Amino acid sequence: MGRASVVRVAPNWEQSLSSLLGSTSGPSGAPLGVELTLATEPLLSRARGPAPTLFAKVVRQGRSGWVSGGVSWARLNPFEGYDESHVRLLRQMYAVYQAQDMYQRDEKVIDLSLFDTRHLWALLDEAQEIGVTLLHATYGSAELCLDAHDGSELVITPVVRVNGVADIVPVRFLGDGYGLVYVNREELDETGEVDDCQIGLAKLTKQAPKSLQDMLLGEHRMRIPAAERSRFVDRYYPRLRHTARFVSTDGSFTPPSISGPTLRLNASYRDDHQLDLDWEWLYRIGNSELRAPLGSEPEAYRDPGQEQEILARLTLVEPVDKTLWDLATMRFTTEVLPQVEELPGVEVEVFGVRPDYREAGSVQIGVSTEEIPGKTDWFDLTVSVTVDGRGVPFMDVFLALTRDQPYLILPDGAYFSLQKPELRTLHKLIIEARGLIDQPGDSLRISRFQAGLWDDLANLGVVERQARAWREQVRGLLDEPPSFDVPESLDARLRPYQVDGFRWLTFLWENQLGGILADDMGLGKTLQALALICHAAAGTPFLVVAPTSVVSTWEAEVERFAPGLRIVSIADTLRHKDLASMIVQADVVVTSYTLMRLDFEQYAKQPWAGMVLDEAQVVKNHQSKVHQCARRMPAPFKVAITGTPMENNLMELWALLSITAPGLFPDPVRFQQYYARRIERTGDPELLAQLRRRVRPLLKRRTKEQVAADLPAKQEQVLEVELHPKHRKVYQTHLQRERLRILGMVHDMNANRFTIFQSLTKLRQLSLHPALIDEKHQDMPCAKLDALLDQLHDVVAGGHRALVFSQFTSFLEIVRARLEVPYCYLDGATRNRGKVVRQFKDGTAPVFLISLKAGGFGLNLTEADYCFLLDPWWNPATEAQAIDRTHRIGQTRNVIVYRLIAKDTIEEKVMALKAKKAELFASVLDEGDMFGSTLDADDIRTLIS
Repeated sequence: MGRASVVRVAPNWEQSLSSLLGSTSGPSGAPLGVELTLATEPLLSRARGPAPTLFAKVVRQGRSGWVSGGVSWARLNPFEGYDESHVRLLRQMYAVYQAQDMYQRDEKVIDLSLFDTRHLWALLDEAQEIGVTLLHATYGSAELCLDAHDGSELVITPVVRVNGVADIVPVRFLGDGYGLVYVNREELDETGEVDDCQIGLAKLTKQAPKSLQDMLLGEHRMRIPAAERSRFVDRYYPRLRHTARFVSTDGSFTPPSISGPTLRLNASYRDDHQLDLDWEWLYRIGNSELRAPLGSEPEAYRDPGQEQEILARLTLVEPVDKTLWDLATMRFTTEVLPQVEELPGVEVEVFGVRPDYREAGSVQIGVSTEEIPGKTDWFDLTVSVTVDGRGVPFMDVFLALTRDQPYLILPDGAYFSLQKPELRTLHKLIIEARGLIDQPGDSLRISRFQAGLWDDLANLGVVERQARAWREQVRGLLDEPPSFDVPESLDARLRPYQVDGFRWLTFLWENQLGGILADDMGLGKTLQALALICHAAAGTPFLVVAPTSVVSTWEAEVERFAPGLRIVSIADTLRHKDLASMIVQADVVVTSYTLMRLDFEQYAKQPWAGMVLDEAQVVKNHQSKVHQCARRMPAPFKVAITGTPMENNLMELWALLSITAPGLFPDPVRFQQYYARRIERTGDPELLAQLRRRVRPLLKRRTKEQVAADLPAKQEQVLEVELHPKHRKVYQTHLQRERLRILGMVHDMNANRFTIFQSLTKLRQLSLHPALIDEKHQDMPCAKLDALLDQLHDVVAGGHRALVFSQFTSFLEIVRARLEVPYCYLDGATRNRGKVVRQFKDGTAPVFLISLKAGGFGLNLTEADYCFLLDPWWNPATEAQAIDRTHRIGQTRNVIVYRLIAKDTIEEKVMALKAKKAELFASVLDEGDMFGSTLDADDIRTLIS
């Protein structure tokens, strides 16, 4: 069976529409009304005051008219047959009344005078709409006006117009001043009583202020003397017009026109490109103006809506009172002000003289030097900046650059960009010049040693003038020095690079400058220095200071290459000796660093033609006593000779330069802050390049690869050695112990440095042989020693000769005990050093055991062509010095270098750290691309990890 279908019949469309729109038929029940009574006497128990009272009661239709029986304000119910909308409205009115007068107990009569709310008029409006009858009253709209009569005085009278008629008498105001009760004037009796008059209710177009209510009800007038008329019109009329409309029934008063708001910007230009901005609102009233500060509370005469529209147009600038200076003034004047002047509703008033801001054309930099009386090492440096032919104070430019301003504005309004590369470079150079020395005030000074700085400055612009002494010195440092002839008294044929070094040294000596000769080891630095001494020989000796082991080398080199020079060697202290008598007629006086320090006062009393510091890395610590003595030695010319002017950090380089070129970087703290710390931490390539340029004129460095193409090749190889298991067990035991010890102290490197290095040294000794820390391990197998002996066997068998280096003489003793071939031995305790060296050079022994410290300098051992390094050191320069005892000028065979490294020990970590140190040296002296840092806490952790 199929499902039963349900048929729904749609209602008639007119019925559906009627239900949506609501019924349009008449009232749903009997109508109700409100009977109003105006009385001057109170009908209730409470006094109502002097104003008439308006009472209201609910009435209904009876047989003979409207009656109040059976209904009251409290008894209204639509189920009794009354119109639902009437009941609802009257109950709302009664509820509002009860909220206004909580003491009212009469349910029949209410006092409309107590409705202190504008909602009364909304309720009365709705009563008119739904047909609630108001008995004994009319209902309409009214306007409160101010009638102005202008004669001998200006008289302002408040009047009310109801439905356009002004002949009414206001009785009182209702509903918070939004309407009033009135009677027609013609209905008043002679006594003025209003009891039997027809009542009128009228809603006002706007609320009447209390003062205006009192003025109207009291029939008061405002009288303004003729002399005060304009003040009233300008100041008070604009406000009153929003309170009530002004009329003039006799046509004697014409209200002034009032403009809409104008936003005015007062731009006041003052000296030094200062601009004060003041914003205000401007309203024009007749021939007068009213002003109000922007942001102030709006007064009656203002139009907040229009003001907001104008403010919305200001997208370029925030309208706030403020003061601008310099660049901000220029930008506001050139970029913002012209557009603000074009905005509708905005005016600009300019006070003072608006500068003619314009971009200048050419910018030219000039530099010059002037001699400073009494200061031969320093010159006044003047930097000038010219813009379109006009000079600009340099300090203005410098300060603007320091503040990172994009432009500098001149007094007449011309401005120029400070983003120009030459100006930015100039700023960096001046920051450098001022940062490296404490210079008074705005002055700038440049040392005669700072040729690199001058070169960078001169490259920026025009050299306007130079002091003669400065010009000669700088030309020789930056360009090729004069072509001095190699002295005939030098019994040697110099290579081209050695001639260049001799001429450079000679130029420095002639101009009483100084520098560092930093050629690679083995390139003949001593010979170049001897060539200079031969050139300068004129009765006043040179003082040569060298390590004790190198003093004899100088004697031999003088005898070999400059036999005409008279040399005196000081081998002992000068106690009870007269230095002056010892060096009479000497051309060269050679002494050791130790003796120079001990007898400094005597050496300092002697006149010297110059001072040569050989192996000058000895004085690399600027806090040491020997460095202070070298720096204080009164010699007109000082040169440092060393292949390693810097081994660990940049302050070592500064130490040598502070002796030889004291004006280049005068202050160690400033050098450390400006260069050393920043470069060592960040490796700043630009700053590093700048340091190289400053140092280059006073530091001559050539590598073997650059100048000695005929030098045989040097091959370096690492031989990894696996520790014997017994050896490994001892090493690991001590490693764990020392690791815990170091990690507990590394947080304070300064306080624990010595103890930490003791532990590291113990681990390095253990990597060689356990017997170095405990003799009970004397017979323990040593894989590194076995590997060395195997290599030496092959070297000697092949007719070659070898140098064997170690930092630990105790390990060299173990090697000596195992060697089965003739050998020579040299360490710091060797007394007959020269004899031992000659013995090896003569060929009586194929192997030379040398402690790294004793053999690091002063030896020329080209007879050997093999070099063994038994233990690595984290300073690569020390190792390089050792290797270069044989790989140097005079070597004719390839040099083979072996580094023996114990696997999985601290030696491998030292190798990595050594590479890091090598980067430091190369980056500064050889223009490498990388940079390293000194041995720090992180390095220590890496070594024991």
